[in-house]
Amino acid sequence: MDLSQFTQAFFVEAIELLAEMEQLLLQLDVDAPDSEQLNAIFRAAHSIKGGAATFGFTALTNTTHVLESLLDRARHGQLVLSAPMIDAFLETKDALQEQLTAYQAGKEPEADMVAHICGVLQKLALENAGAASAPAAAPAPAPKPAPKPVAVAPVPAPAPASAEPEAAASGDGVLRIRFARLSDSECELLAGELTNLGTVRSRTRTNDQLTVLLETTCDPDDIVAVCCFVIDESQIDISREGAGVPAEAAADVSAEPEPAVAVAPEPEPEPVVVADAPARQTAAPAASAPAAPAGAKESSSIRVDVEKVDQLINLVGELVITQSMLTQAATMLDPVAYERFLSGLGHLERNARDLQESVMSIRMMPMDYVFSRFPRVIRDVSAKLGKQVRLDTYGKETELDKGLIERIVDPLTHLVRNSLDHGIETPEVRLAKGKDATGQLLLSAQHHGGNIVIEVSDDGAGLNRERILAKALQQGMAVSESMPDEEVWQLIFAPGFSTAEQVTDISGRGVGMDVVKRNIQEMGGHVEIHSRGGQGTTTRIVLPLTLAILNGMSVKVGSEAYILPLSYVIESLQPLPEHLHSITAEGHVIRVRGEYLPLIELHRVFDVSGAQTQPTQGILVIVQADDSRFALLVDELLGQHQVVVKNLETNYRKVPGISAATIVGDGSVAFIVDVGAMPRIQRAQAASAAALAGAARRTDAIAL
Repeated sequence: MDLSQFTQAFFVEAIELLAEMEQLLLQLDVDAPDSEQLNAIFRAAHSIKGGAATFGFTALTNTTHVLESLLDRARHGQLVLSAPMIDAFLETKDALQEQLTAYQAGKEPEADMVAHICGVLQKLALENAGAASAPAAAPAPAPKPAPKPVAVAPVPAPAPASAEPEAAASGDGVLRIRFARLSDSECELLAGELTNLGTVRSRTRTNDQLTVLLETTCDPDDIVAVCCFVIDESQIDISREGAGVPAEAAADVSAEPEPAVAVAPEPEPEPVVVADAPARQTAAPAASAPAAPAGAKESSSIRVDVEKVDQLINLVGELVITQSMLTQAATMLDPVAYERFLSGLGHLERNARDLQESVMSIRMMPMDYVFSRFPRVIRDVSAKLGKQVRLDTYGKETELDKGLIERIVDPLTHLVRNSLDHGIETPEVRLAKGKDATGQLLLSAQHHGGNIVIEVSDDGAGLNRERILAKALQQGMAVSESMPDEEVWQLIFAPGFSTAEQVTDISGRGVGMDVVKRNIQEMGGHVEIHSRGGQGTTTRIVLPLTLAILNGMSVKVGSEAYILPLSYVIESLQPLPEHLHSITAEGHVIRVRGEYLPLIELHRVFDVSGAQTQPTQGILVIVQADDSRFALLVDELLGQHQVVVKNLETNYRKVPGISAATIVGDGSVAFIVDVGAMPRIQRAQAASAAALAGAARRTDAIAL
């Protein structure tokens, strides 16, 4: 059989097992390790080793073999865990990840790296060999006398007397494992796997069946879990050897033509297996019956290539566009004459919406996929910096589009490392400030309308306003002491900007924060910073839940149609003259129920000619972006509907104030407004206009 078709499935499963192993190692209490956690870590390593051996990944097999040997001793209490040992196990996990990456690329892992990590593990094994030798030596002689009375006892009478205490002493740790319908390769592979789980006392092969007597401390469920990596659970039958075995063996061996005298002292497996094959076949269905629910649970999910999901989403998007076109065309039909057609069109619209929501849910993944990576990052970086940090996470179950969740990992990693390096102080400094010696880092995620809000917060020193302004002036940036804090904090996103006094391997080169902002903007989101001196910093990332389809309100400005994401819209109204107030020559605010809101005219932002310029003659759409509310002036409202988001940069270029584009019902292109960017664009345009006016006045003064 060509196993190459299964390698991708192995890689995916191995990566998941390594992630699970890392999480369990980080949660493990070295002083009082939990046996379930240790067993789970061991099973993960053993499963990876079994798969690696199956596909011929020698380096991966050898490394995991050494690792699982140490883990096996640890879970049986023969190895005393310590913090350096956990560090070595985590280092091994990283090495296994590198080896997997190499094999995925069709290459062999670096021999030096493999030799180094195996050397680290073998050194651990040697250092802890003394602790394990005492308990390991005691049970060693127990299994060896077992065959001797059977082999040399010539007298039937004393043989049972000597065999019974032996069965009583060791029977609880001896399992009879029967395998059915095996190929030669499966037989050899299973036999090799069982040697890692205990001492094989006997092994008998009859046709396609294999029976093994295994002395082990492993649970039968653990053995089944390991063997199921090679064969199906229905091919396995495990029974525990005990006091009743000699009688059972005698009954089986009675079918043999050998003298009856040899039956009593003979617990050899050969006659048992030959006569027991039918018995095993009748027992197998009973053993496999309780496994049905587990199998049913496994079949409840399947692995699907992301490209297939993306193709399905694109097709659903095209279906939504087609449905929108039909709906718009149907507005010109007589509702009485075409009642059945319009009713069917309504059903189509509802079904298309349900289909779209179902398909979109396939791509949604919990934020735990991202948050689970950071305990290791915090552990390593805080240890390197000599700091004590506690990680708290909230909203791990909050879901985000898979395409976004994978792209948010790097920006979040940089923000976390920045908080650890620049934000949270050392224990001595924190104690001197009256804080707890252990700093807190908080990762949270929550839905807010049609967006997801991700926050990285720390209770450290906060941003230093004076130092940031001084550094900005040094780099020739246009800043002033009167700048609000929010604008000062945004300066750290400038390329090459860093206030670090020295460069380390963690940060200080002025590279990263500008990339963070650019990556988030490319995902259709934005980033904010809130900081208070001595109390900490919060970085807030706002992203759309998905990049595929959104609910929008279509508005008209001049002859152009724009889409406002419905999650931003609060209400729409037509103002009265007494509600409008001028604050500058071209700036206005509107009073809505006692609150004064800035007025932004979309025709000015996008330079649209022929638009309505009088607010009292147009429509004001009240929107909320982040923590601020403002009004957008448009000519008229066209309606609400779902729109399929198309990336504008891919097909054209980045346009300020526009997040994406879509195809509307009549087949034309409409732009999706970046509502959150509107206040910034208006301020920039006002500053530019003021600068031009100042330059014009200076020119006039010189001319005079």
